[in-house]
Amino acid sequence: MYIIENANLLKDKQLKTCSLLIRNNRIERIDSHFNYYRLIRMNAEPYIMTPTYVLFNSNIPQIRAFQELKKYLTEDFLLKGCTTLFTYVNVSYENELTTKISALKTALLSSPIDYLIGVRIPVRLISPSFIRKCKKEKVPAIFVDLQSHEELEQVPWGWIKEAMFPFNSPFIPIISSVHKKEVKGVLSKWNGIMNRENIPALYEEIEENIPLAVSVLNKIGVYPQKGSLMCGTEVSYNLYTKINEGQNVDEVNIFHYHSDRLVVTVHKGEVLRASGNVIFKPGNGEHVRVRIPSYFSLSI
Repeated sequence: MYIIENANLLKDKQLKTCSLLIRNNRIERIDSHFNYYRLIRMNAEPYIMTPTYVLFNSNIPQIRAFQELKKYLTEDFLLKGCTTLFTYVNVSYENELTTKISALKTALLSSPIDYLIGVRIPVRLISPSFIRKCKKEKVPAIFVDLQSHEELEQVPWGWIKEAMFPFNSPFIPIISSVHKKEVKGVLSKWNGIMNRENIPALYEEIEENIPLAVSVLNKIGVYPQKGSLMCGTEVSYNLYTKINEGQNVDEVNIFHYHSDRLVVTVHKGEVLRASGNVIFKPGNGEHVRVRIPSYFSLSI
């Protein structure tokens, strides 16, 4: 056990000074102070503390060589304070699902950070039998390639909703192949059907290489396990050097514009980055298995 004291914890654009009691690489308690504990203490007062990030990136399946993967994960994830990546495999036929997920898991065995694997499919593959297979594999999200308005109306959404229950992996739209002038209309049609049929879904595309919002993390079932610092969660955090910015700090801005101030990244209690040095630990990452998407109730 040890204590991280005087931590300037960033949450909802506010800095809150508190102390964290750590046991077995998890946060056991958060309080203003722990004066009566005789434990090792780490003073975090000179820093701003944030949770480590979950980033979405669709290019991971294309990387196979270890040195290429190491360079990519170091520059695009570890140096940015990300300790969990979210990606997908492309599935064109129902019988490919298990094989492709297994292949990507094998390719990521040397990853030093955790990973989530979703699937990307054409609309024609949305069927009760495929959804049940996704449920069996505990796929956290199903990305759907949208081509036109008409194809969405042909899906038996009532049966799909029944097949999804109770795991309810959210559908996430991808409209990259649609002509630019048609994007708004296709997305509007998608949102209308998802709302009308009460299907678990996101209503816009996920941007790549930026921290996923809490609402998205919750939809795919990894919040508060990932992307948060609260009682019971793993000890995964970033430390940024503090300047006189007052109490209002924007999480998105600190990620985009203050990467030079990121000095420490800790993943499940282990230091992965100290100053400009990255400690690349092959195989330290784990495949994150989601129990139930949207399980945590959010008031946002």
